[in-house]
Amino acid sequence: MTQKTSVTLFRWMALAEAISYLLLLGIAMPFKYVWDMPLAVKWVGAAHGALFVTFCLSLAFAMYKAAWPLSRAVLLFIASLIPLLPFWLDAKVKAWAEES
Repeated sequence: MTQKTSVTLFRWMALAEAISYLLLLGIAMPFKYVWDMPLAVKWVGAAHGALFVTFCLSLAFAMYKAAWPLSRAVLLFIASLIPLLPFWLDAKVKAWAEES
């Protein structure tokens, strides 16, 4: 797998993980606590958990292939914990991929 492919895969995983996080916080959690439907959190939470693990693995792989510094990987990991920040950083990741 090339450097560009690994970074592209990482970008897709980051966006998928960010969308699942928003679904968990914005849809599943209200279903659980407002309408007493905990099954939504169970399914969306499981999907988000799987995507988060895949995100972490793809981040490590992209970091290795693109020779990113550890500080960049830490920034991207922390950004995944804050809603909407991965969408803003996507353009930055694309620029980093093109410069290396």
